[in-house]
This record gives sequence, structure tokens and C-alpha cells, in this order.
Amino acid sequence: MDDLDKGQNHTVRDIGLADKGALLVDWARARMPVLAKLKEEAERTKPLAGMRVAGCLHVTKETAVLIEAIRAAGAELSWSGCNPLSTQDEVAAWLASEGYSVHAWHGQSTEDFYWCIDKTLEFKPTLTLDDGADLIVRVHGEKSEYAAGVIGGTEETTTGVHRLRAMAAAGDLRYPVIAVNDAVTKWDFDNVYGTGQSTLDGIMRATSVLLSGKTFVVAGFGHCGSGVAMRARGMGANVIITEVDPLPALRAVMEGYRVMPMDEAAKLGDIFCTATGMEDIIVGRHFESMKDGAIVCNTGHYDCEINITDLEAQATSVRTIRQDNEEFLMPDGRRIFLLARGRLVNLAAAEGHPSEVMDMSFANQFLSLCRLAAEGDSMGKQVYDITTEQDQALATTKLDTLGFSIDSLTDEQIAYQDDYTVGT
Repeated sequence: MDDLDKGQNHTVRDIGLADKGALLVDWARARMPVLAKLKEEAERTKPLAGMRVAGCLHVTKETAVLIEAIRAAGAELSWSGCNPLSTQDEVAAWLASEGYSVHAWHGQSTEDFYWCIDKTLEFKPTLTLDDGADLIVRVHGEKSEYAAGVIGGTEETTTGVHRLRAMAAAGDLRYPVIAVNDAVTKWDFDNVYGTGQSTLDGIMRATSVLLSGKTFVVAGFGHCGSGVAMRARGMGANVIITEVDPLPALRAVMEGYRVMPMDEAAKLGDIFCTATGMEDIIVGRHFESMKDGAIVCNTGHYDCEINITDLEAQATSVRTIRQDNEEFLMPDGRRIFLLARGRLVNLAAAEGHPSEVMDMSFANQFLSLCRLAAEGDSMGKQVYDITTEQDQALATTKLDTLGFSIDSLTDEQIAYQDDYTVGT
């Protein structure tokens, strides 16, 4: 870490990039009106006064807008990135230049990654904000001395929520956590439209290939996978879905996609994208049957979905063919291209989700922190959902900022919907 820019409260790539970061944050701020409204109100009411927030979430221009809102609400905070390749160094530099405590840079080692998380915990947080549960697991494990001071936490993504529900079921969760990911205004929008668009953006930046006419294999047909499939089909690709769950598999069939096991899809695909949150989705036998020129990438939270060790073991040589794009030469002359080292291709090779969709996700994060600050001491040690009222309020606000309005039920209609005496 000798080549990094270090200060009392920051560790970033180069603080000289701050001016570029300021422009990126300006761009995002102008496209996140819901969070802007919450920030404006919080500057008056200070719902997070006295709170210390440790955040572990992608350091992007959108995250910087969330960080501004948290500070405006009265909290101190310290931040790290939740993925070794997702930090936008310009944004990290801007945050450091504005006096925020931030420890994040693009291209971290695994050791660096956890060092940064540990740095954010040194000021003894009262609230945690996570994306993937790495920080929360750290507080429950190697850094458990900090757990007693934490009132509650939030979790941004599907993988993290799964892990936290498992911890709660085992009785190992030491403070309440709000599953921001499971809000309708998060996973039906961020996961579908954000992941779909930004994943294709990352693939295009790393490859510049024509998608039209290609066979595009999507592993997993949850919210993220369905978004990727929808956007790939919209670009003219022939989309194949692989699944382990019969329900989303059936839904994919009904939406007109071909569905088959990965062993079959591996022989057909031109582009592969995993979106499952599970390890070993693409392994050695799949690489052995892929076409020459196959492109492989991941948009799930961790890089374990693609077994890179298997790919490296089979390859006779590896070279970086262009940024975020490695060519693996196989013994029979076939070439397989791995994007972004199997990390989140939408963040490692592009800029992540568009600001407009992160507006709702981060508004949910902000409101959840405020709820925990007010109620966390009295909440049980379990995973909580966002309330329906919060979901609907955010959706209404978002519609308003987009210039749309909807109907309202009359008093008579409200009475009718609950009147079980009304017949045919």
C-alpha cells in the first residue's frame, strides 16, 4: 500500500483525482431527487444525531450522495468498498478531500479489502451499513469486540440478506438488521433494471462485441438475472436461462426463453453471465465444451460463481487482451475470455447502476438507518423487512419526481374492497 494516498482519516488511490470525482458526484446528485428531499428534511431534524455509521458499500458517485445525506442527518461515518474492483477512485478522492473518513481504492487484494473494513470499525460504530454482509460478519467474528456497541444494521444485496437470515435462524445475529434489498422499491427496480442495464454496459465496455444474434446464457432467473435476460434480448441476443429452482425456470419458459442445464448451455453460448449468488456455476467441464471465443462474466455479488482456478488450470497461456478482458488459450487452440476477473462486471468494468434507480435503493438505506437510530434498542436480534408504507411512500415520491401521478380510491371504493357481504 506504499503507493496510496494516506491521511489521518483516509486511504485512497490519489487524492489529486478529487476534482474529477466532484463532477461525477454532481452528475449523480442531480439525478437522485428522492434522496435529495430526504436530505433536505434531515438537515433540519437531524435523525442520526449522535450516531456513528460504518459503511461497507461500493464507493461510487451514487454512494457519495448517500454519504452526504447521512452526514447531513447528523451522523459521523467511516466508509470502505464492498468489492475489491468496484471503487471509483475519483469518488473516493473527492470524499477524502471533503473530510469524510474513507478507505477504498480500485484493485485491492483480499488482505487490503478486510484491512479497509477494519479501519472503518476503529471509531466504534453504532450503526452498520452493508452490501454483501462482509462488514457484519467481521463484527460477529474477528472484530466481535465492536458488536456490543452496535444498535443495528442494514443490508443492501440478496447475497447478504441470505447470509444474515441464516445467522438469525442459527441464533448468531447480535443486533437487528433491516433487509433493504427485499424492499419492492429496491429489488423490483435496482436489481432488475439497474443490473440489467449496467451489466450489459460492463460487457460492452470490456468487449465492444455485437450482441445482436449472439447466444447469451444467463445463469439464474431471479430479479438480477431476469433483468440481464430482458436487456440482452432487447439488444437482439438469443437468450438461454439456466436454473436450479423450477419456479423461476418455469417463469422463464413462459416469458419465451430457452431453459436448460448449464452442461447443455455451455456448448451453445457465445456470452455467459452468472447471476445466482452461488459458487461454482461455471466450472472446468463447462470451459472444456465452450466455443472458441466464448465470453464469461459475473454479475452476482462474489467472484466464486465462475471457477477461475479451473479455467487457469486448463489454459496454456493468459494475456490481457483489453481492459477488464483476459484471454485464456486452451490446449486445443480455443480462446475463452474472462471479464473483470469474475467480479461484478457492471461495477468493475463499468460504473454500476444508473443514479436514477439507486435513488430509491439509497433512500431505503437512509430511512432504515433513521428507523434503527430511533427504534434499534427495542428491536429483536433478527432480520426485518422494509414496511409497506415506506415502500409505497418512496414509490409515490419517485413517480412525482418523474412527472407522473396515479388515481386514488374513493371512500366508497375503500369500503367496497373490505365488504365481504357484497355479492355478485
